[in-house]
Formats: sequence, C-alpha cells, structure tokens
Amino acid sequence: MKPRDLLELTLLAAIWGASFLFMRIAAPAFGAVPLAAVRVLGAALVLLPLLALRGEWPALRRHWRPIALVGLTNSALPFVAFGYASLSITAGLASIFNAATPLFSALIASLWLREPMTRTRALGLTLGFAGVVGLALHKAAAASATGVAATADAGVAGAIAACLAATLLYGFSASFAKRHLAGVPSMALATGSQLGAAVLLAPMAALAWPQAMPAPVHWGVALALAVLCSGVAYILYFRLIAHTGPTNAASVTFLIPAFAVLWGWWLLGETVNLAMLAGCAVIVLGTSLVLGLWPRPARR
Repeated sequence: MKPRDLLELTLLAAIWGASFLFMRIAAPAFGAVPLAAVRVLGAALVLLPLLALRGEWPALRRHWRPIALVGLTNSALPFVAFGYASLSITAGLASIFNAATPLFSALIASLWLREPMTRTRALGLTLGFAGVVGLALHKAAAASATGVAATADAGVAGAIAACLAATLLYGFSASFAKRHLAGVPSMALATGSQLGAAVLLAPMAALAWPQAMPAPVHWGVALALAVLCSGVAYILYFRLIAHTGPTNAASVTFLIPAFAVLWGWWLLGETVNLAMLAGCAVIVLGTSLVLGLWPRPARR
C-alpha cells in the first residue's frame, strides 16, 4: 500500500471502531430498531447525490430487488442486532465479535460458491471460531461468577448471539452479492442497500419509536453514526478496494477492534481484560489466515 492508502485504511478503522461507541451511547435512547433506521436513512441521503453524479441510477433500477435483499441482510438486520447487543455488552467486546465476519464469509463461500478450502484457510477458520467460542464462554462464565441477575445474564447471552447472527448475515451477504450482483457498480450497491434498508426498517421503526424524544446529544451521535460511520465509511472502503484490492481492504477488520476498545476505554471508561485481548488475538490470527494475508508465497 502507498502511504495515502495506509492513512485511509487507518482512518476507516477509526471510523468503524467509533460506530460501536456511538451505538453504545445512542441505542438506550433510541432503541435498536429506530437507531438502525436513522443510520441507514442518513447514509442513503449522503450517498444518493454521489450516485447521481456518477450516473449509476440505471444500475440501481435494474438490480433493485437483489440490492434490497443485500440492504436487509448487510445493513438493516445487522445494525439492529449490534444496536441490541450494545445495550448489554461493551463497545470493545461487540467489535471483537464483529471481527469474525471474514470467518463466516469464507465458510459460506466455501459451502455455497464452492470456493476452495485450503489447509491454511481451514486452520484459520478453526482458530478464529475457537477464539469466538472461547471469548463467549468466558464472558458467560464471568457474568455467572459475579452473581448478576438472571435477566442481566440472559441479556449478555442474547447480546453475544446477536453479534454472531450479524456476522453470519454479513457472510451471507458477501456470497449473495458475489453470485447475483457481480459487475454492479459499487456505489449503486452501497446506495441502494442503504436506501432499501431504510424502506424496510421504516414501519418497524415507527412502531418502536421511543415515547420520550432522544436528547440533542443522542441525535448528534445518531447522525454521526449515519453520515460518518456509514456514508463516509462506504466511500473510503470502496476507494481502498479500487486502489489496493479487496484483500488489503478487508485487513481493516484487524484494526477495528483496537480502535473500538480504545474509544470505549477513553470515552466511556470501559475495562479491557486479558481474556478480551487473547480472544481478539486468536480471532485476528485466524482471520489473517483465511484472508490469505500470510504466509506470503515466496518470490520466484
């Protein structure tokens, strides 16, 4: 990567890491579904003018049905799941579970698209899922050992399940897009998926809208989540794919938990323990093997 690409990669990781912090702050005020709706609607409003400038409206009109499904499985449902999870677990822990996304992507691609499963990728999947399971079991055991109420214990378990369900949906979306949306311009896919997610979430958000209007600070956080963590982040991500390739762009997965843990510790006073660091290290190691970032083939 060039220095500018590395800078954009780091900036993207910082932005996406901050998204877990923003959800942790705004979800209690909005609720998981309304917050997700605000996020995707704001992102769509940011991306629509760019789509028009690039002249990619025809692509969106031609493929709106599969793009709407991607909006449901890659934005609407995962955003709701992570919003729900942020009510019970820290931003740093949620981001670590999110790092399992490439593992589910590789597993589903192998089963559905028949992508080859090398020994290195199989080892990476085993390590990555071992890290996820170990971290989940440790969190559940810690909740029980501290004697928390049964409802709080169930909330932690539900939050972990929601995070893993979101990463599974991300993995499905990647394979679905590869099979049914190959060749569709990236901006049309990004904009259409956010717009589709907003339309799909609107009725549920209206029913679940909080009785007490969220405070201005919560609205500010929600708008930052929409404009910065979805709209601007998508632009950076697709720039990286164009300049460095999809594998290098996917390496942002490794940096997101570090920034999310940092933001949570600095701004919310969240604690970081050895189990979280160990689980994150194992997941990152497995993900790096799955993505083929190492070991690098020897030069001839």
